[in-house]
Amino acid sequence: VQLQAFGGGLVQPGGSLRLSCVITGDILGRFYMAWYRQAPGKQRELVAGITRGLNTNYADSVKGRFTISRDDAKNAVYLDMNSLKPEDTAVYICRGQPMGTTTQYWGRGTLVTVSS
Repeated sequence: VQLQAFGGGLVQPGGSLRLSCVITGDILGRFYMAWYRQAPGKQRELVAGITRGLNTNYADSVKGRFTISRDDAKNAVYLDMNSLKPEDTAVYICRGQPMGTTTQYWGRGTLVTVSS
């Protein structure tokens, strides 16, 4: 199983980006999926998660600005990020965990830089 995240880049404060994470080697429908981020010198933190039943959870710092979604037919999970702030700058990493297991799969991450 491999996870590949892409869609990062440089964006101005107040701007938007959409990140995508694609699973290969398995069926997305079996997985709980989540986005994490890690800024320089800081610990990795959970940004948002989504279950197979489309229940979602968000870090307080992104509530109302970020939206996680999934398209099982495309084996893809998305993170729509709006009203971006400089403090959102980080490497964003997707994680997948088959429901009912403790196995975790991590992607390599994509860099988001919010700067003017």
